[in-house]
Amino acid sequence: MSSTDEIKSRVDIVDLVSEAGVKLRHTGKNYTGFCPFHENKHTPAFVVWPESGTWRCFGQCNEGGDIFKFVMKKEGVDFKEALQLLATRAGVELNQFQRETPGLKEAADLLRVLLEDAVIYYRSQLFQHKEILTYLREKRGLTDSTIETFGLGYAPEGYDNLMNHFARKGCSPGDLLEAGLLSERDDGKRFDRFRHRIMFPIRDEQGRMAGFGARIVSPTDVPKFLNSPETPTFSKGRLLYGLDRARKPIRAADQAVIVEGYLDVIALHQAGFENVVSPMGTALTEDQLRLIKRFTRRIVLALDPDLAGQKAVLRGLDAARQAMDREGDFSFDARGLLKHEARLQADLRVASMPDELDPDEIVTRDRTEWKRLIENAKPIVTHVMDTLAKGQNLNDPKVKNQIAAQVIPLIEDLPDPLERDTYRQQLARMLRVDEGALIGVQFRGPGEKRARPRQAQNAQTASVVAPSNPTLKVEAYCLAILFRRPELLYRLDRKLQEFGLMPLNAEDFEYTDHQLLFEVIRQAVEQDEKDHYHYLTTHLPEALEGLSKDLLAQTEKLDPLDDRLLEELLARFIDLRRSDAQSNVSELRFLQEEEQQQGGVNLKQYQEQAVQFTRLLQSLDQAKRKLFLKRQV
Repeated sequence: MSSTDEIKSRVDIVDLVSEAGVKLRHTGKNYTGFCPFHENKHTPAFVVWPESGTWRCFGQCNEGGDIFKFVMKKEGVDFKEALQLLATRAGVELNQFQRETPGLKEAADLLRVLLEDAVIYYRSQLFQHKEILTYLREKRGLTDSTIETFGLGYAPEGYDNLMNHFARKGCSPGDLLEAGLLSERDDGKRFDRFRHRIMFPIRDEQGRMAGFGARIVSPTDVPKFLNSPETPTFSKGRLLYGLDRARKPIRAADQAVIVEGYLDVIALHQAGFENVVSPMGTALTEDQLRLIKRFTRRIVLALDPDLAGQKAVLRGLDAARQAMDREGDFSFDARGLLKHEARLQADLRVASMPDELDPDEIVTRDRTEWKRLIENAKPIVTHVMDTLAKGQNLNDPKVKNQIAAQVIPLIEDLPDPLERDTYRQQLARMLRVDEGALIGVQFRGPGEKRARPRQAQNAQTASVVAPSNPTLKVEAYCLAILFRRPELLYRLDRKLQEFGLMPLNAEDFEYTDHQLLFEVIRQAVEQDEKDHYHYLTTHLPEALEGLSKDLLAQTEKLDPLDDRLLEELLARFIDLRRSDAQSNVSELRFLQEEEQQQGGVNLKQYQEQAVQFTRLLQSLDQAKRKLFLKRQV
């Protein structure tokens, strides 16, 4: 992306013009006002098109242009100065980008031609594999028209099907590699990147081919979703799946709905809800939100219970992670969302899916139910309050304190004093306390009750906290090995799945900095660079550099090529999960005893949770026995 395109994607022309003193009125998809460049103030002949990022005066001066032309004319500067002013506003360092030359544009166009041909190839394979087509029709409820409209396809099993197909057409493997259709091993051998997967063509907001998303067919394959690598046409943090088809419906509804999966987008479009898009299996980025803001400021996050529920809310609040500023799993992070809502002057709301159903299942069950869920979406702070209060005894002073400790920091971060007052009043009513009790009080949060080092805010703290803690030691040791050999992560995932256990995730670590470092390791093995360790060292956040050095020093004498490390890691992660599950079972037994003394209203809920953790313990014990027997062979 060129520097000018990068700046345009970050600077909203409506905000820019409004801040220059032009009072704009929303009329349809455009904004109108009085031209700031001449004296005639009788006719609002100045028009701004947010979708294209351009403006024009249809009055006396009869001029127009983009954000650069507006700043040049308003400030009386040349293009270079306007570029610098807007780059500073957008937070873009100009030396990081190059102006797109005709040669680069031609190369990108050639890649798009290859990608369009790949769409045709994958589509032909889909109709040759009837079992995949049957799955889309019968299991996912997609019509042939929808399959055709979204260009769905299938990448067959095998390592050279696509490569041989394009070789017969005279295409070089180098071009296919650059388009992200092939991968390359360390020994230079190239092979089809997508194999035995359902293919989703991904287009930019203008409808141009950018890359592919691919979903597994076999439940044992990993990862579940695989995207194209970063290419001249594909940057997953700057694309939204379905936006090319959703842009007009979003503008018409003056609302965008963000869901998690590609198939959710397709099913909702098929049901008539066409203002729906999805990120590329990553956390939302500011670039993606800016894309949506060209069409509407009203955005609803339609999250499933796991993403919107209490566990996710508490994790996001306690870890204080800015999930929307980095790549990772699609997640709910109240702090990050509120920050971007304020900066973009948008209206972000949350709609939770009931009954543990995905959006496509909801709309299949009842179209009116989906419409009602979106209409009843709640502001972020309200969603957090309601989620934290659900199932809690609001007469308990300690519960009141714990909820307030989580919510008050969010309220205080809001820039609008009216919003702060409104939410503070709402929280006071919910907790049935005087509003004055919520002002200027330092709350003691639930995460502090055990004085765990989870609250460490930086790597320096994590490196010196509780060195004798056995859990910390085990986590640190496992992370250090994965840092040295990131490729072990996929093998660990496969082994865990063989034992009927979930793949590794950040929740397997108790300490926040360990969670963050693990997510960087996960990113390293899922990206397309050959050298995972090089990716790690070049993409490691500055705050984690001290922690990573400490971890590496702990395993300096280990042989990183020792294959026994895999079994050792597997055993230790099983132990970590077992310890966590056992702790949860113990806490739930204590809660059940208390609940019986207080009437037993929530007793069934605690019992069900205890049964789930007990079953998990049984699965972990069984996995440990299998691993032990394997070692004896």
